[in-house]
Amino acid sequence: MRARHLIGPLILAVAAAVLPAAVPAAAQGTPPPAIAATPTDQLRPEGGTSPRVVNGQRTTVRENPSLITGLRVGGGGPQGASCTASVVGRNKILTAAHCMIDVSGDKSYLYGDDDLNTAGDESFRTKVASYKVHPRYTGPNSWQSGYDVAVVTTVDDIPVPANQWAKVAGSSDEALTRPGKSGTAIGWGKVSGSGSSGVLNKTTMPVNDAADCQVFDIRVNPDVMVCVGYNDGRTGTCSGDSGGPFTVDGVVVGVVSWGSSQCDRYSVMARLTNVMGDWAKGEIGGGNPGDGKFSVGLSPSSGRVAPGRYVSTTLTSQAGDAGSEQIELSATGLPTGTTATFQPTSIRSGDTSKVTFETTAQTPKGNHTITVQARGASGTKTATYTLAVDDGGTPEGPRPVPATDSATTAPGGIVQARISVTGGQGSSRLTATGVPMAPMFFPQTVAPGGSSQMTVFAPFQAGVYKITVTATDEAGRSGSSDYTLTVR
Repeated sequence: MRARHLIGPLILAVAAAVLPAAVPAAAQGTPPPAIAATPTDQLRPEGGTSPRVVNGQRTTVRENPSLITGLRVGGGGPQGASCTASVVGRNKILTAAHCMIDVSGDKSYLYGDDDLNTAGDESFRTKVASYKVHPRYTGPNSWQSGYDVAVVTTVDDIPVPANQWAKVAGSSDEALTRPGKSGTAIGWGKVSGSGSSGVLNKTTMPVNDAADCQVFDIRVNPDVMVCVGYNDGRTGTCSGDSGGPFTVDGVVVGVVSWGSSQCDRYSVMARLTNVMGDWAKGEIGGGNPGDGKFSVGLSPSSGRVAPGRYVSTTLTSQAGDAGSEQIELSATGLPTGTTATFQPTSIRSGDTSKVTFETTAQTPKGNHTITVQARGASGTKTATYTLAVDDGGTPEGPRPVPATDSATTAPGGIVQARISVTGGQGSSRLTATGVPMAPMFFPQTVAPGGSSQMTVFAPFQAGVYKITVTATDEAGRSGSSDYTLTVR
């Protein structure tokens, strides 16, 4: 992972404190203090850039199931990626405070994608319901003083089993951050100060004595910070890794906070082996306690269909305290002539299944409540679906309508447009073609009369690109509109 990140600013401050005032730094062969910066997507190297990649190894979300990507509108990483974070509860995320209040733009989270450069690989997206930063993180750039930790509450439950949530350190775990310990940092950040980002990487770094890390233009405070890595930046964190975990012995002991602006010195973490970790654990709470068994839900939980047509939904599941288990799916309460098809019919808790309800001409009109059952070793869970059968569906297919039909940007730029959907039967799924990297939609599925934000990643070659936006409804009917992107 781009082990280099916010370390630059720290280096400058430390050097200034260490070098004798009467002797020029150059005369002693000691590099000047590094300019400290937070490793967000806004990090910009100052002066030259290091030609060396911050050495790390590729890894996956499957190997690190508590990792999740922080996005923001206007974020500089692929798909708007801005920060890395850890899942610590059913709808709780641990990240850096500066990821929430030091940068603007609506924020959301994406789960399940190892390489953000290819859109559409994720398995889950959710918006931010609320967040709390440590009470002593008093405003933008407070990372310079520490307390750079935040707990985020998401709108939707995150599909990560409880036994795979990240474990957070507290004041009783002080021994885990003593100098000489070794830990792992993981993130989607840059692989060098001027390198690319968006691919999940990890690296192993030692914990250092803070006295050896005073090489930045601000002080590394050991009371609220943990200095890890190497003074030559051979490996470390970088822009985009902010908020990600530094884990020792399976416990998150620090949150990626800052480092050198060129990602070529030490990496500095917000310390959790103190009252900061105790505060975070208190905000996380019990992780929405349940009965310890797996859970299931349907999204959406209702749909409308004409007799002889079909409608689909997605069954989501979460593992219980006992971990993942095999669950068998079925449905009861189906109206006359209606069948339920599960794809697949057997899943592991934590996975999803597509459910399709297909009616016939004999299916009676009206609202029908269908019960979907999931049976596992720990018991049976159910979710209900309301199926409305009538002829109220629009005879024509859906039509996506861009708020504006064109935009101009620089090569490699990002353009966003609001897309409204009219007509169609049930919700419509939005897709688009016409540029090398397929545009993204948030949300991707909208109800008639609803809207979605389309994000277009401009090609690096100048020209005029015709983007075709397509909406496909639950009856399989489609409608399209054109959007023109000029790159110059």
